[in-house]
Amino acid sequence: MTDDRFEASYLIETPLDPARVAEVMAGEQSSGTFTRVAGETDELRNRTRAAVTAVEELAPAEAPSLPNAWLARKDVGGPWRRARVRIAFPVDNVGTNLATLAAIVAGNLYDLGEVTGLRLDTITLPWSFRKRFTLPRQGIAGTRKLTGVARGALVGSIIKPNVGLSPDETAALVAKLCEAGLDFIKDDEISADPVHAPLAARVPAVMAAVRRHQDQTGKAVMVAFNITDETDAMRRHADLVAREGGSCVMASLNWCGFSAIETLRRSTDLALHGHRNGYGALSRHPMLGISFQAYQVLWRLAGVDHMHVHGLQGKFAQEDEEVVSSAKDCVTPLTDGADDRVMPAFSSGQWAGTAQPTFDAIGHDDLLFMAGGGILAHPGGPAAGVASIRQAWDAVAAGVTLDIASRSHRELREALDFFGKAAG
Repeated sequence: MTDDRFEASYLIETPLDPARVAEVMAGEQSSGTFTRVAGETDELRNRTRAAVTAVEELAPAEAPSLPNAWLARKDVGGPWRRARVRIAFPVDNVGTNLATLAAIVAGNLYDLGEVTGLRLDTITLPWSFRKRFTLPRQGIAGTRKLTGVARGALVGSIIKPNVGLSPDETAALVAKLCEAGLDFIKDDEISADPVHAPLAARVPAVMAAVRRHQDQTGKAVMVAFNITDETDAMRRHADLVAREGGSCVMASLNWCGFSAIETLRRSTDLALHGHRNGYGALSRHPMLGISFQAYQVLWRLAGVDHMHVHGLQGKFAQEDEEVVSSAKDCVTPLTDGADDRVMPAFSSGQWAGTAQPTFDAIGHDDLLFMAGGGILAHPGGPAAGVASIRQAWDAVAAGVTLDIASRSHRELREALDFFGKAAG
Protein backbone atom coordinates (compact mmCIF):
# COMPACT_ATOMS: atom_id res chain seq x y z
CA MET A 1 0.00 0.00 0.00
CA THR A 2 1.26 3.49 -0.90
CA ASP A 3 0.25 6.96 0.26
CA ASP A 4 -1.84 7.53 -2.84
CA ARG A 5 -3.88 4.33 -2.49
CA PHE A 6 -6.00 2.57 0.13
CA GLU A 7 -6.82 -1.11 0.04
CA ALA A 8 -9.90 -3.24 0.58
CA SER A 9 -10.07 -7.01 0.73
CA TYR A 10 -13.02 -9.19 -0.19
CA LEU A 11 -14.22 -12.78 -0.01
CA ILE A 12 -15.89 -13.70 -3.31
CA GLU A 13 -17.70 -16.71 -4.73
CA THR A 14 -18.08 -17.21 -8.48
CA PRO A 15 -18.32 -19.94 -11.12
CA LEU A 16 -15.90 -17.87 -13.25
CA ASP A 17 -12.16 -17.24 -13.02
CA PRO A 18 -11.68 -15.33 -9.72
CA ALA A 19 -8.82 -13.30 -11.18
CA ARG A 20 -11.04 -12.07 -14.00
CA VAL A 21 -13.85 -11.30 -11.58
CA ALA A 22 -11.43 -9.30 -9.43
CA GLU A 23 -10.59 -7.17 -12.48
CA VAL A 24 -14.31 -6.62 -13.07
CA MET A 25 -14.65 -5.48 -9.45
CA ALA A 26 -11.72 -3.08 -9.78
CA GLY A 27 -13.10 -1.58 -12.95
CA GLU A 28 -16.70 -1.32 -11.73
CA GLN A 29 -15.65 0.60 -8.62
CA SER A 30 -13.32 3.02 -10.36
CA SER A 31 -13.16 4.20 -13.98
CA GLY A 32 -14.48 1.16 -15.85
CA THR A 33 -17.71 -0.51 -16.84
CA PHE A 34 -18.59 -3.65 -18.82
CA THR A 35 -17.04 -2.16 -21.97
CA ARG A 36 -14.52 0.55 -22.80
CA VAL A 37 -16.19 3.90 -23.49
CA ALA A 38 -15.28 7.13 -25.25
CA GLY A 39 -12.96 9.29 -23.18
CA GLU A 40 -11.53 6.35 -21.25
CA THR A 41 -7.95 7.03 -22.23
CA ASP A 42 -4.94 5.08 -21.09
CA GLU A 43 -3.84 8.13 -19.10
CA LEU A 44 -7.18 8.31 -17.31
CA ARG A 45 -7.13 4.58 -16.55
CA ASN A 46 -3.59 4.74 -15.17
CA ARG A 47 -4.54 7.62 -12.93
CA THR A 48 -7.93 6.54 -11.63
CA ARG A 49 -8.41 2.83 -12.12
CA ALA A 50 -8.33 0.54 -9.08
CA ALA A 51 -5.72 -2.22 -9.21
CA VAL A 52 -6.01 -5.85 -8.17
CA THR A 53 -3.07 -6.56 -5.86
CA ALA A 54 -3.80 -10.14 -4.78
CA VAL A 55 -6.06 -13.10 -5.58
CA GLU A 56 -5.90 -16.13 -3.29
CA GLU A 57 -8.12 -19.01 -4.35
CA LEU A 58 -9.76 -21.06 -1.59
CA ALA A 59 -11.64 -24.34 -1.46
CA PRO A 60 -14.78 -24.26 -3.63
CA ALA A 61 -18.34 -24.41 -2.34
CA GLU A 62 -20.73 -27.26 -3.12
CA ALA A 63 -23.55 -24.90 -4.09
CA PRO A 64 -24.00 -21.17 -4.75
CA SER A 65 -24.55 -19.10 -1.63
CA LEU A 66 -26.91 -16.63 -3.29
CA PRO A 67 -29.26 -16.70 -6.30
CA ASN A 68 -28.06 -15.03 -9.49
CA ALA A 69 -30.37 -14.34 -12.44
CA TRP A 70 -27.48 -13.11 -14.62
CA LEU A 71 -25.68 -16.44 -14.40
CA ALA A 72 -28.94 -18.35 -14.80
CA ARG A 73 -29.72 -16.51 -18.05
CA LYS A 74 -26.29 -17.51 -19.34
CA ASP A 75 -26.77 -21.08 -18.10
CA VAL A 76 -23.52 -20.92 -16.13
CA GLY A 77 -23.12 -23.55 -13.42
CA GLY A 78 -20.48 -24.54 -10.89
CA PRO A 79 -18.01 -25.32 -9.54
CA TRP A 80 -18.49 -22.39 -7.19
CA ARG A 81 -14.98 -21.05 -6.72
CA ARG A 82 -14.09 -18.92 -3.72
CA ALA A 83 -11.19 -16.52 -3.37
CA ARG A 84 -9.84 -13.68 -1.28
CA VAL A 85 -9.24 -10.60 -3.37
CA ARG A 86 -7.35 -7.42 -2.52
CA ILE A 87 -7.89 -4.21 -4.48
CA ALA A 88 -6.06 -0.86 -4.18
CA PHE A 89 -8.07 2.28 -4.91
CA PRO A 90 -6.70 5.78 -5.64
CA VAL A 91 -7.40 8.07 -2.68
CA ASP A 92 -7.99 10.97 -5.07
CA ASN A 93 -11.07 9.16 -6.38
CA VAL A 94 -12.57 9.79 -2.94
CA GLY A 95 -11.24 13.05 -1.53
CA THR A 96 -12.47 13.63 2.01
CA ASN A 97 -15.88 12.07 1.45
CA LEU A 98 -16.89 9.22 3.71
CA ALA A 99 -20.16 8.43 1.96
CA THR A 100 -18.35 8.07 -1.34
CA LEU A 101 -15.63 5.96 0.27
CA ALA A 102 -18.36 3.58 1.44
CA ALA A 103 -19.95 3.56 -2.03
CA ILE A 104 -16.59 2.63 -3.57
CA VAL A 105 -15.72 -0.25 -1.24
CA ALA A 106 -19.27 -1.50 -0.61
CA GLY A 107 -21.50 -0.34 -3.43
CA ASN A 108 -22.58 -2.03 -6.66
CA LEU A 109 -20.14 -4.86 -6.04
CA TYR A 110 -22.90 -6.73 -4.26
CA ASP A 111 -25.01 -6.70 -7.40
CA LEU A 112 -22.38 -7.94 -9.85
CA GLY A 113 -23.66 -10.73 -12.09
CA GLU A 114 -20.34 -12.53 -11.89
CA VAL A 115 -20.63 -13.42 -8.20
CA THR A 116 -22.83 -15.67 -6.08
CA GLY A 117 -21.33 -14.26 -2.91
CA LEU A 118 -19.29 -11.21 -1.97
CA ARG A 119 -18.23 -9.86 1.40
CA LEU A 120 -16.15 -6.77 2.21
CA ASP A 121 -13.60 -8.05 4.70
CA THR A 122 -11.05 -5.35 5.55
CA ILE A 123 -10.13 -1.75 4.79
CA THR A 124 -6.55 -0.53 5.18
CA LEU A 125 -5.65 3.16 4.99
CA PRO A 126 -2.40 5.12 4.74
CA TRP A 127 -1.98 7.80 7.41
CA SER A 128 -1.96 10.54 4.77
CA PHE A 129 -5.52 9.52 3.86
CA ARG A 130 -6.77 8.66 7.33
CA LYS A 131 -5.82 12.10 8.72
CA ARG A 132 -8.21 13.78 6.29
CA PHE A 133 -11.07 12.39 8.35
CA THR A 134 -12.24 12.98 11.91
CA LEU A 135 -10.42 11.53 14.90
CA PRO A 136 -12.42 10.50 17.99
CA ARG A 137 -12.96 13.45 20.32
CA GLN A 138 -12.85 11.29 23.45
CA GLY A 139 -11.97 7.69 22.59
CA ILE A 140 -10.62 5.51 25.39
CA ALA A 141 -8.58 8.14 27.24
CA GLY A 142 -11.30 10.79 27.10
CA THR A 143 -13.99 8.39 28.27
CA ARG A 144 -11.83 7.39 31.24
CA LYS A 145 -11.26 11.04 32.11
CA LEU A 146 -14.95 11.94 31.88
CA THR A 147 -15.98 9.03 34.10
CA GLY A 148 -13.04 9.26 36.50
CA VAL A 149 -12.20 5.59 35.89
CA ALA A 150 -8.44 5.58 35.40
CA ARG A 151 -8.09 1.82 35.04
CA GLY A 152 -10.15 -1.34 34.85
CA ALA A 153 -13.30 -2.10 32.90
CA LEU A 154 -16.04 0.53 32.99
CA VAL A 155 -19.22 -1.03 34.34
CA GLY A 156 -22.48 0.03 32.74
CA SER A 157 -26.13 -0.80 32.39
CA ILE A 158 -29.14 -0.03 30.22
CA ILE A 159 -32.42 1.67 31.07
CA LYS A 160 -35.03 -1.07 31.48
CA PRO A 161 -37.96 -1.25 30.68
CA ASN A 162 -36.71 -0.26 27.21
CA VAL A 163 -39.60 2.12 26.63
CA GLY A 164 -42.58 3.32 28.61
CA LEU A 165 -41.02 5.15 31.57
CA SER A 166 -41.86 8.82 32.03
CA PRO A 167 -39.06 11.40 32.43
CA ASP A 168 -39.45 11.34 36.22
CA GLU A 169 -39.56 7.54 36.33
CA THR A 170 -36.44 7.38 34.15
CA ALA A 171 -34.67 9.84 36.43
CA ALA A 172 -35.63 7.82 39.50
CA LEU A 173 -34.20 4.66 37.91
CA VAL A 174 -31.02 6.48 36.92
CA ALA A 175 -30.65 7.69 40.51
CA LYS A 176 -30.86 4.08 41.74
CA LEU A 177 -28.34 2.94 39.15
CA CYS A 178 -25.96 5.75 40.10
CA GLU A 179 -26.31 4.79 43.75
CA ALA A 180 -25.56 1.18 42.80
CA GLY A 181 -22.11 2.31 41.70
CA LEU A 182 -22.22 2.31 37.90
CA ASP A 183 -19.79 4.20 35.68
CA PHE A 184 -22.07 4.31 32.63
CA ILE A 185 -25.81 4.21 31.88
CA LYS A 186 -27.40 4.27 28.45
CA ASP A 187 -30.79 4.47 26.83
CA ASP A 188 -31.99 1.48 24.87
CA GLU A 189 -31.64 1.84 21.11
CA ILE A 190 -35.41 1.87 20.60
CA SER A 191 -36.00 4.73 23.03
CA ALA A 192 -34.94 8.10 21.63
CA ASP A 193 -37.54 10.88 21.69
CA PRO A 194 -40.85 9.14 22.45
CA VAL A 195 -44.05 11.00 23.28
CA HIS A 196 -44.14 9.61 26.82
CA ALA A 197 -40.55 10.69 27.58
CA PRO A 198 -39.31 13.38 25.18
CA LEU A 199 -35.66 14.29 25.40
CA ALA A 200 -36.58 17.89 26.19
CA ALA A 201 -38.01 16.66 29.51
CA ARG A 202 -35.99 13.48 30.03
CA VAL A 203 -32.51 14.98 29.74
CA PRO A 204 -33.04 17.67 32.43
CA ALA A 205 -34.73 15.19 34.78
CA VAL A 206 -32.01 12.56 34.40
CA MET A 207 -29.13 15.01 34.63
CA ALA A 208 -30.59 16.51 37.81
CA ALA A 209 -30.33 13.03 39.34
CA VAL A 210 -26.79 12.58 38.00
CA ARG A 211 -25.69 15.96 39.40
CA ARG A 212 -27.17 15.18 42.82
CA HIS A 213 -25.21 11.94 42.89
CA GLN A 214 -22.04 13.73 41.85
CA ASP A 215 -22.54 16.37 44.55
CA GLN A 216 -22.95 13.66 47.17
CA THR A 217 -20.19 11.30 46.05
CA GLY A 218 -17.91 13.12 43.62
CA LYS A 219 -18.65 10.45 41.02
CA ALA A 220 -19.62 11.68 37.53
CA VAL A 221 -21.67 8.90 35.95
CA MET A 222 -21.72 9.00 32.14
CA VAL A 223 -25.20 8.76 30.63
CA ALA A 224 -25.51 8.04 26.91
CA PHE A 225 -28.75 9.69 25.84
CA ASN A 226 -30.17 8.17 22.66
CA ILE A 227 -30.53 11.18 20.37
CA THR A 228 -31.11 9.19 17.15
CA ASP A 229 -33.09 11.47 14.83
CA GLU A 230 -32.67 13.57 11.72
CA THR A 231 -29.47 15.62 11.67
CA ASP A 232 -30.64 19.03 12.90
CA ALA A 233 -32.66 17.44 15.70
CA MET A 234 -29.64 15.42 16.84
CA ARG A 235 -27.56 18.58 17.03
CA ARG A 236 -30.24 20.26 19.15
CA HIS A 237 -30.47 17.23 21.41
CA ALA A 238 -26.68 17.16 21.85
CA ASP A 239 -26.67 20.85 22.73
CA LEU A 240 -29.30 20.18 25.39
CA VAL A 241 -27.24 17.34 26.88
CA ALA A 242 -24.18 19.60 27.01
CA ARG A 243 -26.11 22.44 28.65
CA GLU A 244 -27.34 20.05 31.32
CA GLY A 245 -23.79 18.92 32.07
CA GLY A 246 -23.95 15.59 30.28
CA SER A 247 -20.93 13.92 28.74
CA CYS A 248 -22.26 11.44 26.16
CA VAL A 249 -24.86 10.90 23.45
CA MET A 250 -25.78 7.76 21.56
CA ALA A 251 -26.89 7.28 17.97
CA SER A 252 -28.07 4.32 15.91
CA LEU A 253 -25.33 4.45 13.29
CA ASN A 254 -26.88 2.44 10.50
CA TRP A 255 -30.12 4.40 10.45
CA CYS A 256 -28.64 7.88 10.87
CA GLY A 257 -26.02 7.35 8.18
CA PHE A 258 -22.47 8.57 7.72
CA SER A 259 -23.32 12.16 6.85
CA ALA A 260 -25.52 12.70 9.90
CA ILE A 261 -22.93 11.21 12.25
CA GLU A 262 -20.16 13.28 10.70
CA THR A 263 -22.23 16.44 11.14
CA LEU A 264 -23.05 15.53 14.72
CA ARG A 265 -19.38 14.82 15.44
CA ARG A 266 -18.33 18.24 14.13
CA SER A 267 -20.94 19.98 16.25
CA THR A 268 -20.17 18.49 19.69
CA ASP A 269 -17.30 17.36 21.89
CA LEU A 270 -19.53 14.94 23.81
CA ALA A 271 -18.51 11.29 23.75
CA LEU A 272 -20.32 9.66 20.84
CA HIS A 273 -21.59 6.17 21.66
CA GLY A 274 -22.04 4.31 18.39
CA HIS A 275 -24.81 1.71 18.49
CA ARG A 276 -24.66 -0.78 15.65
CA ASN A 277 -28.25 -2.13 15.78
CA GLY A 278 -29.10 -3.54 12.36
CA TYR A 279 -25.53 -4.66 11.73
CA GLY A 280 -26.70 -8.27 11.66
CA ALA A 281 -28.48 -7.54 8.38
CA LEU A 282 -25.09 -6.55 6.95
CA SER A 283 -23.03 -9.35 8.41
CA ARG A 284 -24.76 -12.59 9.40
CA HIS A 285 -24.39 -14.38 6.06
CA PRO A 286 -20.73 -15.42 5.69
CA MET A 287 -20.74 -14.70 1.94
CA LEU A 288 -22.54 -11.37 1.99
CA GLY A 289 -22.23 -7.95 3.55
CA ILE A 290 -19.47 -6.36 5.60
CA SER A 291 -17.14 -7.84 8.20
CA PHE A 292 -16.74 -5.85 11.39
CA GLN A 293 -13.16 -4.74 10.67
CA ALA A 294 -14.27 -2.84 7.57
CA TYR A 295 -17.49 -1.67 9.21
CA GLN A 296 -15.75 -0.13 12.21
CA VAL A 297 -13.13 1.54 10.01
CA LEU A 298 -15.87 3.51 8.25
CA TRP A 299 -17.57 4.57 11.48
CA ARG A 300 -14.29 5.49 13.14
CA LEU A 301 -13.65 7.83 10.22
CA ALA A 302 -16.97 9.45 11.14
CA GLY A 303 -15.59 10.15 14.63
CA VAL A 304 -17.37 7.78 17.02
CA ASP A 305 -15.80 7.18 20.45
CA HIS A 306 -17.44 3.87 21.43
CA MET A 307 -18.47 0.90 19.26
CA HIS A 308 -20.76 -1.97 20.22
CA VAL A 309 -19.29 -5.46 19.75
CA HIS A 310 -21.94 -7.59 21.56
CA GLY A 311 -20.66 -9.93 24.28
CA LEU A 312 -19.11 -13.33 24.88
CA GLN A 313 -21.52 -16.16 25.65
CA GLY A 314 -24.29 -13.64 25.02
CA LYS A 315 -27.84 -13.79 23.76
CA PHE A 316 -27.17 -12.89 20.13
CA ALA A 317 -26.14 -15.02 17.16
CA GLN A 318 -22.49 -14.02 16.80
CA GLU A 319 -19.79 -16.55 17.64
CA ASP A 320 -17.49 -15.61 20.50
CA GLU A 321 -14.61 -15.49 18.02
CA GLU A 322 -16.35 -12.68 16.12
CA VAL A 323 -16.98 -10.71 19.33
CA VAL A 324 -13.32 -11.02 20.30
CA SER A 325 -11.98 -9.99 16.89
CA SER A 326 -14.40 -7.04 16.84
CA ALA A 327 -13.16 -5.82 20.22
CA LYS A 328 -9.56 -6.14 19.06
CA ASP A 329 -10.38 -4.15 15.92
CA CYS A 330 -11.69 -1.27 18.05
CA VAL A 331 -8.46 -0.92 20.04
CA THR A 332 -6.17 -1.30 17.01
CA PRO A 333 -5.07 2.07 15.54
CA LEU A 334 -6.15 2.40 11.92
CA THR A 335 -2.66 3.66 11.05
CA ASP A 336 0.61 4.37 12.83
CA GLY A 337 0.00 8.11 12.73
CA ALA A 338 -2.26 8.71 15.75
CA ASP A 339 -4.14 7.15 18.64
CA ASP A 340 -7.58 6.78 17.10
CA ARG A 341 -8.63 3.78 19.17
CA VAL A 342 -12.24 3.61 20.31
CA MET A 343 -13.73 1.91 23.35
CA PRO A 344 -15.38 -1.46 22.63
CA ALA A 345 -18.78 -1.72 24.31
CA PHE A 346 -19.69 -5.24 25.43
CA SER A 347 -23.36 -6.04 26.00
CA SER A 348 -25.92 -8.80 25.43
CA GLY A 349 -26.39 -11.24 28.27
CA GLN A 350 -23.33 -10.11 30.23
CA TRP A 351 -22.82 -10.75 33.95
CA ALA A 352 -19.96 -11.33 36.38
CA GLY A 353 -19.30 -14.80 34.99
CA THR A 354 -18.49 -13.52 31.48
CA ALA A 355 -15.68 -11.27 32.75
CA GLN A 356 -13.22 -14.18 32.81
CA PRO A 357 -13.69 -15.38 29.21
CA THR A 358 -13.73 -11.77 28.01
CA PHE A 359 -10.41 -10.93 29.67
CA ASP A 360 -8.87 -14.25 28.66
CA ALA A 361 -9.78 -13.62 25.04
CA ILE A 362 -8.79 -9.96 24.63
CA GLY A 363 -6.13 -9.58 27.33
CA HIS A 364 -7.02 -6.08 28.52
CA ASP A 365 -9.76 -4.14 30.29
CA ASP A 366 -9.97 -1.00 28.13
CA LEU A 367 -13.64 -1.66 27.58
CA LEU A 368 -17.17 -0.84 28.57
CA PHE A 369 -18.86 -3.86 30.15
CA MET A 370 -22.63 -3.44 30.19
CA ALA A 371 -25.11 -5.69 31.93
CA GLY A 372 -28.87 -5.30 32.23
CA GLY A 373 -30.22 -8.41 33.89
CA GLY A 374 -26.73 -9.23 35.17
CA ILE A 375 -27.06 -6.19 37.43
CA LEU A 376 -30.76 -5.56 37.90
CA ALA A 377 -31.67 -9.23 38.43
CA HIS A 378 -28.89 -9.99 40.92
CA PRO A 379 -30.50 -11.62 43.97
CA GLY A 380 -28.88 -9.01 46.22
CA GLY A 381 -30.17 -6.07 44.18
CA PRO A 382 -28.52 -3.69 41.68
CA ALA A 383 -25.71 -2.58 43.99
CA ALA A 384 -24.76 -6.20 44.57
CA GLY A 385 -24.92 -6.80 40.81
CA VAL A 386 -22.47 -3.97 40.15
CA ALA A 387 -20.24 -5.16 42.99
CA SER A 388 -20.19 -8.69 41.60
CA ILE A 389 -19.00 -7.46 38.21
CA ARG A 390 -16.30 -5.25 39.72
CA GLN A 391 -15.15 -8.15 41.90
CA ALA A 392 -15.00 -10.39 38.84
CA TRP A 393 -12.92 -7.93 36.82
CA ASP A 394 -10.58 -7.25 39.75
CA ALA A 395 -10.06 -10.97 40.11
CA VAL A 396 -9.32 -11.73 36.48
CA ALA A 397 -6.95 -8.75 36.22
CA ALA A 398 -5.08 -10.13 39.23
CA GLY A 399 -4.96 -13.62 37.78
CA VAL A 400 -7.36 -15.08 40.33
CA THR A 401 -10.15 -17.42 39.26
CA LEU A 402 -13.71 -16.32 39.89
CA ASP A 403 -14.36 -19.36 42.05
CA ILE A 404 -11.49 -18.49 44.38
CA ALA A 405 -12.39 -14.79 44.41
CA SER A 406 -16.00 -15.61 45.25
CA ARG A 407 -14.94 -17.22 48.52
CA SER A 408 -14.24 -13.78 49.94
CA HIS A 409 -16.84 -11.80 47.96
CA ARG A 410 -20.46 -12.55 48.75
CA GLU A 411 -21.87 -10.64 45.77
CA LEU A 412 -19.72 -12.54 43.29
CA ARG A 413 -20.63 -15.87 44.93
CA GLU A 414 -24.33 -15.05 44.67
CA ALA A 415 -23.94 -14.08 41.02
CA LEU A 416 -22.13 -17.31 40.17
CA ASP A 417 -24.76 -19.37 41.97
CA PHE A 418 -27.73 -17.52 40.50
CA PHE A 419 -26.72 -16.65 36.92
CA GLY A 420 -24.39 -19.63 36.55
CA LYS A 421 -27.30 -22.03 36.88
CA ALA A 422 -29.26 -20.10 34.26
CA ALA A 423 -26.28 -20.03 31.90
CA GLY A 424 -25.73 -23.75 32.37
